[in-house]
Amino acid sequence: MRYLVTGGAGFVGSHVVLALLDAGHEVVVLDNLSTGHRQAVPPNVKLHEIDLLDISATSEVMKQGPWDGVLHFAALSLVSDSMRDPFHYLRQNYITALNLIQNCVEHGIKKIVFSSTAALFGGPERLDPILETAPVQPGSPYGESKYMIERVLSWADTIYGVKSACLRYFNAAGADPQGRAGEDHRPETHLIPLTIDAALGRRPALKLFGTDYPTRDGSCIRDYIHVTDLADAHIRALDQISHNSVTYNVGNGQGYSNLEVIQSVERVSGRKVPWEAAPRRKGDPSLLVADSTKLKRETGWTPKFGDLDKIVETALLWREKHPMGYEK
Repeated sequence: MRYLVTGGAGFVGSHVVLALLDAGHEVVVLDNLSTGHRQAVPPNVKLHEIDLLDISATSEVMKQGPWDGVLHFAALSLVSDSMRDPFHYLRQNYITALNLIQNCVEHGIKKIVFSSTAALFGGPERLDPILETAPVQPGSPYGESKYMIERVLSWADTIYGVKSACLRYFNAAGADPQGRAGEDHRPETHLIPLTIDAALGRRPALKLFGTDYPTRDGSCIRDYIHVTDLADAHIRALDQISHNSVTYNVGNGQGYSNLEVIQSVERVSGRKVPWEAAPRRKGDPSLLVADSTKLKRETGWTPKFGDLDKIVETALLWREKHPMGYEK
């Protein structure tokens, strides 16, 4: 099979590219490299450095088919930034996805796997793992932009028969166990790599945003899913959308608090993590944990790296071997 991956030079996208290659598929990447890295794209994979805002340039890539499907990861993804600049986030994420979906319709591409988010459920606090049927109440413009795209995909199915898989995943973390790819954001905002860098003395003391949440230790609780397990879920989702569109929550179903992440990094690295309390960030719910029963039942998916220490171990190995990320 031959697949186009948008945002394939980014964290999750690059790991999905590896999973597709490992499964024997041909892959082409479309990425504007605003947050992705050219070095994250394997040398045997064609990279089109194009912005999805340019609908004509996107169309030229689409003409180079045939394509068996598109996997869409390209997006702005910081909740806190979306709270500061909501219109930019809504415009950028929505229009780029709209351009892509329109091109899929025009070029006869019938399968789309969409990188959605658990930020759709950022409204009222939930104490139980979140099902796909939970009310969608985005707590940020970032989450809202993703839900807007899900609605466009629904209409693309109803009117044009384009089938899609919307994967609402939680906190992607870790790195490729073979060391071929890892996490390298500029700036880095994810808790696990920030905590590792604090332990390694590469950054000042970690800021823990919020220590007064209604959780077991006062810090936020999140469902961390290894990026390789997440990539596997995308591959399995492709097989599910030959006839029907699907929506899946993707996570381990196990919540870990921010303080427990610090403790895990200390166990795995053998180093103390310097940290200090900081005020809560707007848009951050106290608890987000996935119920992935539907995904497991319908696709046979099960996480292979569900243990937090294992996730941290792969992330630590990547950051130790790549102290400057993808830069030499």
